[in-house]
Amino acid sequence: MQNYDVIVIGGGAAGLMCALTAGQRGRRVLVLERANRVGKKILMSGGGRCNFTNLQVTPERFLSANPHFCKSALSRYTQQNFIALVESHGIAYHEKTRGQLFCDVSSKQILAMLLDECSSAGVDIRCSCEVESLADTEGFRLETSQGSFTAGALVVATGGLSIPSLGGSDLGYTLARQFGLRVLPLRAGLVPLTFTGTFRELSARLSGVSLRARVGCAAGSFVDDILFTHHGLSGPAILQLSSYWQPGETLHLDLLPDLEIPGLLLSFKQDRPRALLRTRLAGHLPMKLVKELESLWWPARAQTPLAELPDKFLKGIAAHLGNWVLKPAGTEGYRTAEVTLGGVDTRELSSQTLECKTRPGLYFIGEVVDVSGHLGGFNFQWAWSSGWVAGQYV
Repeated sequence: MQNYDVIVIGGGAAGLMCALTAGQRGRRVLVLERANRVGKKILMSGGGRCNFTNLQVTPERFLSANPHFCKSALSRYTQQNFIALVESHGIAYHEKTRGQLFCDVSSKQILAMLLDECSSAGVDIRCSCEVESLADTEGFRLETSQGSFTAGALVVATGGLSIPSLGGSDLGYTLARQFGLRVLPLRAGLVPLTFTGTFRELSARLSGVSLRARVGCAAGSFVDDILFTHHGLSGPAILQLSSYWQPGETLHLDLLPDLEIPGLLLSFKQDRPRALLRTRLAGHLPMKLVKELESLWWPARAQTPLAELPDKFLKGIAAHLGNWVLKPAGTEGYRTAEVTLGGVDTRELSSQTLECKTRPGLYFIGEVVDVSGHLGGFNFQWAWSSGWVAGQYV
């Protein structure tokens, strides 16, 4: 039997941040990680360069049944606090798109930074360690594949169901239910959308083609790149929308979001009346896509010069281009999802400390909680902020 002040279950971004913060306060901290190494999601994020935060962190960039819950943690440990930590370790970084910060060299630098901080704070890290049972006695007693451990404080930082190949599991939700906590419905977020039938066939033919577009559903819309895949649609705009889209809903696709499309098509008729519609559209959209749209929407007039196309017809094509209505069959699921939506109900936790209201000494942080960020470093910032806050109190 080994005793610690704090046991953190999960060696991801939130767990490591909590551990190093608690360790710096003089707490004896143990981190238990079921995978063979900590920080696997950190290493694969951002194409191996880790989109570790965003300059534009605001509560509006997060989804939760209680949108106010995240405000306290995000305001007390901000993106600037984490940037200062990164800079103190001499890690070079750059802003890529709209506030997204990436390492210049490698995501390995962020993980090495966290591990250096943990080492300096005396944190004990055990990998390939499965939690077999948890007993709530005067403190917490854990039976694991590496022996028995006890602590007065327990932090659940197990992440969600997303990307099981990197360690995603339902352990955190199981532990929450063991203590009688509500767990809100779970589903995959920041995930590609899949289709069946004609559109899936079209998308497969266009696999690899990307363009800037506006995608929308009942809950909102986003303008960013979309990517056709063998199974449907992906890309930043689709990933963002997937967190808002509900199964059974249609989505609306505007292929030319920055243009007044009816006026554009009518101008084609004036500028080069003998040209074909596909030729002129190819100046604004990938030709491969234009040819598919031609087969779909105007095959009988494919060889008709623009001068001979009625204005009403062009306005009809413009309506299709600006509002292509599609119905996804579903998503690619947790296998490729970047985050798990839902989770431990925030009503069960203190927004000031992340401690369970009904069981002092028990904390939930990071993805396991019902707080999910947009694409672009926001989920990492929630991990840093929630981990730091819990680390101040355990």
